[in-house]
Amino acid sequence: MTPKDSTLAPPAADRARWLALAIVMTAAFMDLVDVTIVNIAIPSIERSAHASVSQIQWITAGYALAFAAGLITGGRLGDIHGRKRLFLLGIGGFTLASALCGFAANPEMLVASRILQGGMAALMVPQVLSIVHATFPAHERGKVFGLFGAIVGLGAVSGPLLGALLTEWNLFGLEWRPIFLINLPVGVLAWLLGRRFITESKAPRAMKLDLVGVALVTLGLLMLLYPLTRGRELGWPLWGYCCMAGSLAVFAALVSYEKRKAARDGSPLVELSLFRVKSFAAGIAVQTVFGVALGIFFLVWTLYMQIGLGWSPLRAGLTGVPFSLAVSTAAGLSVQQLVPRFGRKVLQAGALVMGAGVLLYLAEARHYGLGIASWQMAPPLVVMGIGMGLIVAPLTDAVLSEVPREHAGSASGLINTVQQMGNALGLGLVSVVFFGEIGDRLTQAQVGPAFVHAFQHALWWVAGIMGVIFLLMSALPKRPAQHVEGAEAGAPAADEPEPALVP
Repeated sequence: MTPKDSTLAPPAADRARWLALAIVMTAAFMDLVDVTIVNIAIPSIERSAHASVSQIQWITAGYALAFAAGLITGGRLGDIHGRKRLFLLGIGGFTLASALCGFAANPEMLVASRILQGGMAALMVPQVLSIVHATFPAHERGKVFGLFGAIVGLGAVSGPLLGALLTEWNLFGLEWRPIFLINLPVGVLAWLLGRRFITESKAPRAMKLDLVGVALVTLGLLMLLYPLTRGRELGWPLWGYCCMAGSLAVFAALVSYEKRKAARDGSPLVELSLFRVKSFAAGIAVQTVFGVALGIFFLVWTLYMQIGLGWSPLRAGLTGVPFSLAVSTAAGLSVQQLVPRFGRKVLQAGALVMGAGVLLYLAEARHYGLGIASWQMAPPLVVMGIGMGLIVAPLTDAVLSEVPREHAGSASGLINTVQQMGNALGLGLVSVVFFGEIGDRLTQAQVGPAFVHAFQHALWWVAGIMGVIFLLMSALPKRPAQHVEGAEAGAPAADEPEPALVP
């Protein structure tokens, strides 16, 4: 029997694996949509719930802060107590929190429910990549991560579009509430199917939760992300800069403590030895900087269309459909066909293509000004979408390809955490690269031209960041490990050894 034959699973088991994949991908899509769906509905929430500016800020920021602060802990809890168990707990809590958001009696309850929702997402999301890593052999993960990249692309634009539709339809007179209540049937179904079809997995050796590490990670991330999230609203106070600088000292203390913790009992929260794996360390750097680019672009793009051009939320959401389709198509193509042949060059090409799309968008915005139409935005959005699709799925694949399964949860948590940190940094930079170009007191006639100019200025920054990403990608492995393993003799055997960490 050949090695390839030895990996063949019984039809029922194979079907269960793919059903489990569909379930965890649905959960990932719910999170991606929920991050963006609220922005579209903010005017409706402000009007009907009589929420203050500060409360509106916390409805969006509370989710992001709880999510980012809990991701690493959620990943490690999955390693210790079982990824299926934590996934079910997370999606059950996420669904409950969505119901609390939808039925919130006042803004205070909505803010508290959003923080709970972010915390539950932090338990759920790290298990998605961990379950994939533990369920599928190395030679199949390329196809799986291609699907994951398609889901990322779809979720990136579906949130604003779905939020616009649900808000404008005003179902049963509920105004903004359906944007949360739509999670209920999806979450309940995913929980029921997950109980049946997801296979339990955990770290092969007993571990303990590193409570000091949890405290340091949470404190450091809050010190970094809270000032970035609320800095512009508060006028960038001095304490915000001190807080962000202090976060570096907290992270330094975390590294020192985690080294001692690993030497003492082998159960650190952050597995620092992962950074000795070149593919993981390089991928984390790329993921962080890529998050900055996305954080800048998507917020600036939304403001440009809805405030600068005066478009409705629905028109703005529909304009993004070509981008979403391009990301989904390119993501599947890149992992399944291009990366096995060309390796790292596909990701580098993606950075260049996305950068070219940004520059094309810049040229279109300059040429058409306030008169630009949705169809005229389609070509640069398609080019950008193709570039993003060539990056998102292979990048996840490259980061996790050489990570031992016992550390899959920790690695997954780190990937998601640095992506959220990158997004937060990007959102913080929006105040500099976008709002810094707009005057404080504009007449109605000045708003449009000012936002168009600021959008063009921000696009230069995004294009420059894509150039930095291209250079960072040179540190990625030429080919992800699974493609090397299966390149000559087909798929690896079912009992393939776990990849070892570099000493």
